[in-house]
Amino acid sequence: METVDCVVVGAGVIGLAVARALALGGREVWVLEAENAIGTQTSARNSEVIHAGIYYPAGSLKARLCVQGKTMLYDYCASRGVAHQRCGKLIVATNATQLAELQNIIYKAQANGVHDLQLLSATQAQALEPALQCVGALLSPSTGIVDSHALMLSLLADLENAGGTLALNSAVARMHYAQDAIEVVAEDGTQLRARTVVNAAGHGAVALAGHTQGLPQAKLPTAYFAKGSYFALAGRAPFSRLIYPVPEKAGLGVHLTLDLGGQAKFGPDVQWVERADDLQVEAARGDAFYAEVRKYWPALPDGALSPAYAGMRPKISGPQEAAADFCIQGPRDHGVPGLVNLMGLESPGLTSALAIGAFVQGLLEP
Repeated sequence: METVDCVVVGAGVIGLAVARALALGGREVWVLEAENAIGTQTSARNSEVIHAGIYYPAGSLKARLCVQGKTMLYDYCASRGVAHQRCGKLIVATNATQLAELQNIIYKAQANGVHDLQLLSATQAQALEPALQCVGALLSPSTGIVDSHALMLSLLADLENAGGTLALNSAVARMHYAQDAIEVVAEDGTQLRARTVVNAAGHGAVALAGHTQGLPQAKLPTAYFAKGSYFALAGRAPFSRLIYPVPEKAGLGVHLTLDLGGQAKFGPDVQWVERADDLQVEAARGDAFYAEVRKYWPALPDGALSPAYAGMRPKISGPQEAAADFCIQGPRDHGVPGLVNLMGLESPGLTSALAIGAFVQGLLEP
């Protein structure tokens, strides 16, 4: 059985960021990816938004790692030439009852260390985005967008330049702790011994933790799958910033995001499903988008939306529960030396990826 220093399971943006951090710290790192390419799951099916860190509970890992990761990500993209744009976002109130919530959002953001939000009147918001209809808004100038695939390719290049290895088509079936090492067993029967393992398997992270002999099962959360469908806008949108409605209990609402070419899409919505691979977009779900979008863009034409793609949130909280924080369990949490499980790393996972890498590296330091 071959012995390696570190194994990272999963080559999404978070797995690559963690592997990069460990490799740059002088560790020998192997990344095992089940698919035939990097970042084909959650990392390839999201909004590509660089989040500011506004909404998350103060002191949560989501808040801390998003705010830290945002700064790290902008600096990284600038230094590596990864395409990105600090385009900004407007959070819009479309009726008078939502105006008070704008101030509450400012308080939440400040508690998280985000101090750049600007409260705008309807006139000021419409001066920035003439097609917008609202009664007031917040401008988040540090929200942006990034080419997530280019980011992952850059992280992979850093990893390989530091001596790390990527193995594709290498799904992991189970693991167990024995003789001061973690034995990793692939689905094809290949076995590795590793001093350190980071389970960054995304949708499969909870299941893989459940197939880890010696790991207390009572420590594991329950995995849930929340599909989000996106609908593309025909033609060019009359907006240069992202547009988000004031959040309501059901979620962040139907928001407008842009890609780096200026094309707009709406979503994601929330649809609880049983399987992580249930990624078919149901065209009929787009019917409900029109009324929601027209609250802030009344001129949305009939028939302008078409199914684009769906993503899957790797959640560890269910439909009737408050959104769970990131679950990052290290040896001090579960008692297995050298093992870190990353579970429930939904949004803002992309924004937080570099900060998560540094955080995990810290958990594994002697």
